[in-house]
Amino acid sequence: MPEFASLAELIGTAESQGKKISDVVLAAQAAEDDDRGNAWERMRAGLEVMKEASRRGIEEAPASRGGLVGGDARRMAQAARSGRTAAGGVMGMALARALAVAEVNAAMGRIVAAPTAGSCGVLPAVVLTVAERFGAPDEAQVASLFTAAGVGIVIARLASLAGAEGGCQAETGSAAAMAAAAGVELAGGSPDQAGQAAAIALKGLLGLVCDPVAGLVEVPCVKRNATATAIALAAIDLALAGVRSAIPVDEVIETMGRVGRCLPEALRETAEGGLAATPTARAIVTRLQRTNP
Repeated sequence: MPEFASLAELIGTAESQGKKISDVVLAAQAAEDDDRGNAWERMRAGLEVMKEASRRGIEEAPASRGGLVGGDARRMAQAARSGRTAAGGVMGMALARALAVAEVNAAMGRIVAAPTAGSCGVLPAVVLTVAERFGAPDEAQVASLFTAAGVGIVIARLASLAGAEGGCQAETGSAAAMAAAAGVELAGGSPDQAGQAAAIALKGLLGLVCDPVAGLVEVPCVKRNATATAIALAAIDLALAGVRSAIPVDEVIETMGRVGRCLPEALRETAEGGLAATPTARAIVTRLQRTNP
């Protein structure tokens, strides 16, 4: 993948050329590949995987091998479609899609790690929901994934995308920032607004620990995909309304990296602290050991 020194550089390049962030990222990737078509088709294939995982999670309701998750995406979708949601159908379906893709991952299904398997539900949930809300065609959805990729590249450069290194903020936090930027572009926002949304989303998840119960990417991981999706959508609306982050996005990203390095090892994917250390979590571990010796 191409490298960008900062989101400020990426946004500045897009604005100076009168282009979208996705145009700049795609051009850089095409130059690296010597073929724009190949880069576009790979991303289009990724979008199709996201759509299928969302569909499967809702319609088939697969259960995980650990038995800790499965079926919540279908429940959420049913609630959204029947009007039984406080935040309305758009938010309800976004939450359902986030759960769906994360549940498919927990059931060993095919997903796009965006940026990681544990945070795979956020980006598709936001992109598919915002595209549906604004009537954006597949081409715009594919393009928005390049914007998300650009944000992810910078986060990987300035901080981390790994829960083992930076806690869940590095996974679902990064996913929310990527999704927020992509969603702004899909909704017709500017490159600067995309950066504002990324900053707002990541701030909302700053310091989030990684504490998988029984060491499985199931609890609390799947539901965190849903809550991160809600934060990403809030960030999109705030940015589109003209709300700005007081702290520039690159400084937010760098701060996330520093916070991650401050987290104790027990809160960085080791399943030794946080929710993984609760009495209920320990009982789950015992039960799983008995059923899967």
